[in-house]
Amino acid sequence: MKTAQAWRLGMKDMQILPPPRHRSHLKKPTWIIILVSLVSLFLVCAYVYPPQNSTACYVFSSHGCKALQNWLPPAPSRDLTDDEIASRVVVRDILDTPRAIPKTPKIAFMFLIPGALPFEKLWDMFFQGHEGKFSVYVHASKEKPVHFSRYFFNREIRSEKVVWGKISMVDAERRLLANALKDPDNQHFVLLSDSCIPLRDFDYVYNYLMYTNVSFVDSFEDPGPHGSGRYSDRMLPEVEKKDFRKGAQWFTMKRQHAIIIVADSLYYTKFRIYCKPGMDGRNCYSDEHYLPTFFHILDPTGIANWSITHVDWSEGKWHPKSYRSQDATYDLMRNITSIVDSVHVTSDVRREIQIRPCLWNGNQRPCYLFARKFLPETLDNLIAIFSNYTSI
Repeated sequence: MKTAQAWRLGMKDMQILPPPRHRSHLKKPTWIIILVSLVSLFLVCAYVYPPQNSTACYVFSSHGCKALQNWLPPAPSRDLTDDEIASRVVVRDILDTPRAIPKTPKIAFMFLIPGALPFEKLWDMFFQGHEGKFSVYVHASKEKPVHFSRYFFNREIRSEKVVWGKISMVDAERRLLANALKDPDNQHFVLLSDSCIPLRDFDYVYNYLMYTNVSFVDSFEDPGPHGSGRYSDRMLPEVEKKDFRKGAQWFTMKRQHAIIIVADSLYYTKFRIYCKPGMDGRNCYSDEHYLPTFFHILDPTGIANWSITHVDWSEGKWHPKSYRSQDATYDLMRNITSIVDSVHVTSDVRREIQIRPCLWNGNQRPCYLFARKFLPETLDNLIAIFSNYTSI
């Protein structure tokens, strides 16, 4: 009896005290659940409260903030207005429609000038021997220029007065685009001023523009007084402050982009009414903000975010450096044509320098095909070295 009773008590003890290996086995799922929960919480916090500086971004990804933003799902957006929906449908349909490429596609060179074109002789040299691959359009806002080059004869379009910093500048750009679009062979469109000169020979420019997959529209975010500081919340809801961009007006763009600019009414109207000098105590210049903001909202991956027209802002003045006769040398041209990075500087107190490589179809290439502000007195020097510097 004692033996049987002891055996039963032993069995009870065995049931009460399970083997140690079962305790360690049960802990594993608990730690996995805790670990997954912490990781999930970490990612949710990163999504809801995204890092605001580059150092924090690299904690999440070796490629910085952009990689993190691309990986995370998009944040919920507001409901679009009826006008926005209609605009985006039209824009997307135009951009997605396959292009009908003509046998010999042309580049439209559009000159936005007040009157005389001081570098017409230089452009004549540039165009020679390439007939059928380009077309010329001239918007002379003050007086009809006298031409000597056959490439410019009878190429003026109906022009209106243009005032610097006002919507009339954008109107002139759209007028040039509309006239150039009438020729179905024009597949790329270049906006030039009276102080612009070519930096490369025609074949280089033609291949650079015709075989690219983007438009060269300058666009960057400037949180300072000369950037987002010019924004007016009267542009809401279609134009939000986070989308407001700045850039140089001198663009080149492919045909689909030219069409949507001419067709746009919604965003153009916002900038015509609410982006002008003296608006709400701010000086907003539509030629510096309309196109950069428009493309950032509607086709941000379709533009290069830099202009292929070089200008020198190193003097830190309201206007860029003007090149005089003594400046127009082979060394200057070589220096400009060797630049392979695009540089933007913000206007806030930080004066942040934003440097991006100039990528042509994914490969780093020289940034600039044209340059401005050259004074008329540089013409003779430029003609003398033209064949040398355009073949650098």
